[in-house]
Amino acid sequence: MKNDIVELRRERGWSQQLLADKLGVSRQTIISIEKGRFDPSLPLAFDIACVFGKTIEAVFFPDRCLSTFHESV
Repeated sequence: MKNDIVELRRERGWSQQLLADKLGVSRQTIISIEKGRFDPSLPLAFDIACVFGKTIEAVFFPDRCLSTFHESV
């Protein structure tokens, strides 16, 4: 799943460590989520969106759309 966390974090001047501290997770978790190597749990995704004052849909988006998947089947 792709996300805009890097952009949102940089707009606020937040380091990865500061965001991790706000969320109660490790800096490595933030790095992995930002790079798309790890998809957060739904509660963590809500928390991430909340600290930025955004909806989940404004922060996270799929790599592909299901309608595209269904068209190719």
